[in-house]
Amino acid sequence: MVDDHPLVREWLANLINEQLDLLVCGEVSNAPEALQLIGATKPNIVIVDISLEGGSGIELIKNMKSIYPDVSTIVLSMHDEHLYAERALRAGARGYIMKRETTKNILQAIHAVLEGKLYVSEKITAMIANKFVGGLPATTESPVEQLSDRELEVFQLLGRGYNTRQIADDLHVGFKTVQAYCARIKEKLNLTNINELLFHAVRWHESQQLK
Repeated sequence: MVDDHPLVREWLANLINEQLDLLVCGEVSNAPEALQLIGATKPNIVIVDISLEGGSGIELIKNMKSIYPDVSTIVLSMHDEHLYAERALRAGARGYIMKRETTKNILQAIHAVLEGKLYVSEKITAMIANKFVGGLPATTESPVEQLSDRELEVFQLLGRGYNTRQIADDLHVGFKTVQAYCARIKEKLNLTNINELLFHAVRWHESQQLK
């Protein structure tokens, strides 16, 4: 389990360890420790949150897919599935479930992925089908959906009050790289300056917290 909230890890570990056929073999709060622990314990499934201590769950999934292709990943997150589920699947995840779901659904997701299946909600299944089945063009409900995974991560951190220097440190990239991301975000969201970008980032972050 990879989640930066100890209470979530404790609750989830208790839930999983109560099952006769499941066992938690490790838990961490950040991506670097997760990669080390996966190498040491060789789990069947890793349950990952989107927002991690000093990193991104999406980037962790991509790294896991590259380094440990036989390890399956389920995202368990508070973040809106309409914005993140498809991104997580593209990154290599086998399932996406919201933290507000019941414990029954969480266990169903784990067992489904262990059986080699994908697990997402009916809403996400329908959304993906509408986008891709029969060659239908992809549509976006919000301009934010046009952002790349990395741009969305920068936008999210701006909304949480990080400045560009802090974002660079958090993502382990250069200051100018973050500035380039901000420029692309402004262009995609049709914003004219950094103040508008910060305003929209904060408003978007607040709206996500209310969902």
